[in-house]
Amino acid sequence: MDLPLEHLSTFAAIVDEGSFEGAARRLHVTPSAVSQRVKALEQRIGSVLVQRTRPIRLTRAGETVLRLCLQIERLSDDAVRELGDGPAGGTVVPIVVNADSLATWFVPALARAARETGARFEVIRSDETLSTERLRRGEAMAALTATADAVPGCTSTRIGIDRYRAVAAPGFAADHFAAGLNAETLQRAPMIEFDRHDAFQQRFIRRITRARVDPPRHFVPSSAEFALAIELGMGWGMLPELQCGAALERGGLIDLGALQHGGSRAVSAIEMPLYWQRWNLRSPVLDGLSEIIAEEAAAAIPLRTTTIHS
Repeated sequence: MDLPLEHLSTFAAIVDEGSFEGAARRLHVTPSAVSQRVKALEQRIGSVLVQRTRPIRLTRAGETVLRLCLQIERLSDDAVRELGDGPAGGTVVPIVVNADSLATWFVPALARAARETGARFEVIRSDETLSTERLRRGEAMAALTATADAVPGCTSTRIGIDRYRAVAAPGFAADHFAAGLNAETLQRAPMIEFDRHDAFQQRFIRRITRARVDPPRHFVPSSAEFALAIELGMGWGMLPELQCGAALERGGLIDLGALQHGGSRAVSAIEMPLYWQRWNLRSPVLDGLSEIIAEEAAAAIPLRTTTIHS
C-alpha cells in the first residue's frame, strides 16, 4: 500500500492542531486541500480515519495511521541527526508518566536523557493503569505503565517495583485509629484519593478488613499536594516509599500498615510493578532514553528486568 508522505504529514498536522482549519494554517494550504488529502488517504486505506467533529476524533484506523506518522517523523529526525543537519532536538518525544513517578525519580532521569540524547520531551501525566491506552492511540512513543502485556508495536520491560505505604499524620492516627485498624475505624476515618481512578487506598482496606468499606474521602489530584494533605491531617492515604520515607523516619507520618502488623514495615507495603513500554523501533533517541530510564529505575525502585515483545 502506497501512502504518500505528504498525506501522512497532513494527517499528523490535523491531529496536532485538532482541526482541518488549524492544519491548513500550519501547512499554508487551503482547508479544502487538507480535506482532499485526508480523503485520498482514507480511500487508499479503505477506512475512515477521523470523525469531522470539533475537536476531531480519531477512529481506530486513524490511531494506527497516527502512530505510523509519528514513527516516520522519529526515523526522519534520527536520520537528520546522523547526517548532522537540521535543527537540534528534532520533534518532541511524548512520554506518558504517572504522577508519583514524576514526583520522585522520573524527572531526574528525564533531565539526564535530555542532556545525553539532545532530544526534547513532552510529559503526559496519566494514571499508570491507563497509560497503555495513550500508547495504543498513538499519542506517545513510550510510557510507564502497570501493564505487563505489550501494546501492539511496542516492547514492555519490567523496570522496578514502586512500594506504597498507608500513612497518616500522628495526630490523625491518634484521633481515628486509637481503637486499632479495622473495618469500623476505617469506615469513619477520612481518606485521600488522587482521583477517581485511584485504587490504592481500597486495596489497602481490602488487605486489612476483607470487607466492603466506603469511608469519607477527599480528592487531591497532585502528588506533592496529596502528600501535604496527609501530613496536615486531612486524611490517610497511600504514598510511595520514595516520597514518604523521610517523613516516616522523622515521625512526621505514621505507617498504618506497620501498626497493624506489630511495627513491621516489611509486610505493610503494597507493591506495584512498573513497566517501560516503548515503540518497537530502532531509534537512537528512544534507545538512549530507554537505557537511561532502566538505569535510573534500577537505582530508585530496583528489580531484575525482563522483556516482552508484542
